[in-house]
Order: sequence, then C-alpha cells, then structure tokens
Amino acid sequence: MTPILKLYGCDKDKEIEFELNYLLSLSTKQRFQMMLKKTEEIRNLLKKHGYRKASQVIKRT
Repeated sequence: MTPILKLYGCDKDKEIEFELNYLLSLSTKQRFQMMLKKTEEIRNLLKKHGYRKASQVIKRT
C-alpha cells in the first residue's frame, strides 16, 4: 500500500524527506519498474498532444 503524506501547510523539507523514505523502502527492481512506467506514460502523453521531432533544415542544391 502506498503511504500518503498529509500536511497542513506547505513544508518542502517534509515532502522531500517523505519521498526519499518512500523510494528507499522500494527495491531496485521496483524503482526501475516505476521509472519505466512513468517513461511510457510521458511518451504516450507527448504522442497524444502532437509532440513531434523538430523540423530539419534541408539545404537546396
């Protein structure tokens, strides 16, 4: 079960500490699985919203 951080107000230090503790509780395999899943999600979002490679400059001869 994923832990939930509840803060009353903004405390960046507590947020970072919570995130680091959570990541340290995971195995290396779990962290890589999360990373690959997020990479796939980002790739799908970019495709969905029309992201394409930059146009190329073609020299005329």
